[in-house]
Amino acid sequence: MTETTDVLAAAAAIVDDFGHHRTAEYFAGFAPDATFMFYTHTERLNSRAEYEKLWAEWEANDGFRVHGCRSSNQMVQTLGDSAAVFTHLVESDVEFAGEVSTITERETIVFEKRSGAWLAVHEHLSPESAD
Repeated sequence: MTETTDVLAAAAAIVDDFGHHRTAEYFAGFAPDATFMFYTHTERLNSRAEYEKLWAEWEANDGFRVHGCRSSNQMVQTLGDSAAVFTHLVESDVEFAGEVSTITERETIVFEKRSGAWLAVHEHLSPESAD
């Protein structure tokens, strides 16, 4: 497999696990020291544990659940043989307070090859542009 194919597979696993609300598997796609920037959250999350805590709060306080996720317009930029940037449009069906809605966002995930596996080390979400 090429580096690009491997990164696409790692990204596809994250999207699929997210879309099926497989929390443990989803978070396993991220390095423990991964950082996260979400336009819906006021601060940068400085570790996977911080994101896991926020996710658990969403579930407990807001009835958060993911019902589906689709990825399109994918691109991988490899940076040598141990880093890559994955960008795509992501459409997610999410539930808050018993109401399911579909949101479309632009997402960047930075991957690093660690011990032979591609792990996400940074995720950035922004709203879909209003073109």
